[in-house]
Amino acid sequence: MSFRSLWNRLESKLHVLVLVFSVLLVVTSPWILIGRQLSSRSGFWDYFHVYGGVVAAVLAVLFAVKVCLKGQWKQFFPYLVGDFSQLKAEFKGVAKGKLPVSGGKGLFSIIEGIGVVLLVLVSVTGILWYIVDPSDALTWRSYHKLFAQGFIGFLIVHVLLALLHIKDFFD
Repeated sequence: MSFRSLWNRLESKLHVLVLVFSVLLVVTSPWILIGRQLSSRSGFWDYFHVYGGVVAAVLAVLFAVKVCLKGQWKQFFPYLVGDFSQLKAEFKGVAKGKLPVSGGKGLFSIIEGIGVVLLVLVSVTGILWYIVDPSDALTWRSYHKLFAQGFIGFLIVHVLLALLHIKDFFD
């Protein structure tokens, strides 16, 4: 099997895989107690959070690559090239009671781009928390928790936006 065919098969499933791992890690995170490192008293959920988190981190990086391939990054980060046209139009529409549209380079896409950045930041800080010297681990743990909380907020907003997107099918 070639790399391209493997990538094509994985690429089509990345969103679902990232979603499943993210939700599992978020939902089970209150059940874990990891400070500087895994201890001899660590249970299944502690190990799942660490090693499932490594899998999620790999998926997050692959998802970020997918988002950035073939110029797609301009859809999620249009402001990086100074393109605010659709965003301005959507804000004018919101002022008149219209909902932003899904897709394009507008508000919904920019929010999704922020979610990708938060996902990568959660992943990077989680891995750094695991691999740094134990004296620095609690600092990286605090960064990881901060970005994870931001990502949880994003997930809530993402679900609400997905529901609005479903509404588009009935209009």
